[in-house]
Amino acid sequence: MWEAQADWTKEQGKTELKIKANGQTIDQELDTNNRTDVINQMLKTLWSGNTKVINDLAEIAVVGHRVVHGGPDFTEGVHIDQHIKDTIQKLAAFAPLHNPADLEGIQAIEQIKTDMPQIAVFDTSFHRRMPLEVKVYPGPYEWYEQGIQRYGFHGISHQYCSRRSAQILEKKLEELLLVNCHLGNGSSLAAIKHGHSIDTTMGFTPLEGLMMGTRSGSIDPSILIYLQREKGYDADKLENILNKQSGFKGVSGLSSDVRAIHEAIKAGNERAQLALDIFIYRLRAAIGSMIATLGGIDVLTFTGGIGENDALIRAKVCEAFDFLHLKIDEKKNNASPADEEISTTDSTVRVLLVHTQEDWEIARECWRIMQ
Repeated sequence: MWEAQADWTKEQGKTELKIKANGQTIDQELDTNNRTDVINQMLKTLWSGNTKVINDLAEIAVVGHRVVHGGPDFTEGVHIDQHIKDTIQKLAAFAPLHNPADLEGIQAIEQIKTDMPQIAVFDTSFHRRMPLEVKVYPGPYEWYEQGIQRYGFHGISHQYCSRRSAQILEKKLEELLLVNCHLGNGSSLAAIKHGHSIDTTMGFTPLEGLMMGTRSGSIDPSILIYLQREKGYDADKLENILNKQSGFKGVSGLSSDVRAIHEAIKAGNERAQLALDIFIYRLRAAIGSMIATLGGIDVLTFTGGIGENDALIRAKVCEAFDFLHLKIDEKKNNASPADEEISTTDSTVRVLLVHTQEDWEIARECWRIMQ
């Protein structure tokens, strides 16, 4: 019915709003980047102006929020009360860029309508059933007691895509061994068995695991000790390098956008080629690890900006699993069809493209809880 996006990154002190409703798209520029003010202005377009799709707030039954970090306790979505808000705030120590912003969205709704039911759906929840040998880091056990453990992220996307994959194949999710590849500027894999995540590539933070747009993924921790001791780098500089100056951007020296990497490769840029080769190598290795954890594989699903749109990366990744008699149909793969199978009829592993819809998964969870 209505969709809106707020972008406050383009110009200091300003926000760009894009609202889609009633068959039209309207762009607005606001002279503020205060999140609460932006959310208030954005929501007003639901019931006023050319983008009006409801008469008033009373028509809204519930508001769902994606919350990035739910810590060790939340295995599913919850009604938001003061205790939940306090917990989200406490967990901001683990997700300082995300959880405070999530809280601002919750508070903005409260200001508009104090008795509006709100649901928090956590990106970490889907992974909370992972076994201890997967969650616990091999450091001092006190780390685990202090909350330092592998949480995993992209859980809302992994849950949606696993469910959608089963629907496409007309199979019961509980009967499938599935590896879901959420590949984008942030990337992670999940090994899904009996409908639950039993392993994933991200860990204590979204930095662990695969190489990403600007994130390094997993590296030898001694590199950081070396840079600190020998080069005088402090924690802030190291964090900036690992999260914002690494990955595709760091290796290529060009961009975090894989489309730009492909263009540079066509122009003969060797570092761009190296960046792509590293990404594919590490992705293949991680998929192999997930298959080993599952003890086999029935379905390999690709999703996310890269996963859904980059036929070359999908083809290169799948080549490595020819020994499993995994085969993709070149024509289907190049067409990049959403929510369809791209494997050949004789492939022993079903390969799918799924358009991830985290908002739909949040809506499902809101419906379940409100019932």
